Amino acid sequence: MARSPSIDEAQLLDALMAVFREKGFDGAVIGDLSAASGLQRASLYHRYPAGKEEIADAVLTKVGERFLWILEPMRTDSDLARGVAETANRLSDFYGAGTLSCVLDTMTLAGTPAKVRDHARALAVTWIDAMTDAARRAGREPDDARRASTEAFLRIEGALVLARVMGETQAFTETVALLPSILLPSA
Repeated sequence: MARSPSIDEAQLLDALMAVFREKGFDGAVIGDLSAASGLQRASLYHRYPAGKEEIADAVLTKVGERFLWILEPMRTDSDLARGVAETANRLSDFYGAGTLSCVLDTMTLAGTPAKVRDHARALAVTWIDAMTDAARRAGREPDDARRASTEAFLRIEGALVLARVMGETQAFTETVALLPSILLPSA
């Protein structure tokens, strides 16, 4: 019996994420995940014995790690405007300048198990909380900071949906460029 090809964990999760971005949880079948990863089904089950739900959880864990890296400049840069701008650049890279669907969106479509939905929800809360904190540190009152971060999240997610539906990424590019002015009162 031929040995299944070896694939680095980060590359594997990127390949699996691409399937979930395109098809959502319910639409992604093990055959799709196997084909995207280059691994036989048995190899996928060897790595993820609980199957698709475990694979989805691993993908969302990787997304969470990337979000922490994306949000890090906003959280730590002494120049808040520069930090928010760098976070915006990293968001743009993560979403392929608007050409890639949001895995948080597609992983919460109908048919997704509650555990996976809860994981995606927690990542969205982390993202909104980081933007709220940045807006608050920029001088916004807590309620206003939360409204600004929610607006930013809605604009980004909405622009990604628009890009998927219409095939145009301009709204996403514009929204990401506006992130500092949405969050920071004087930007």
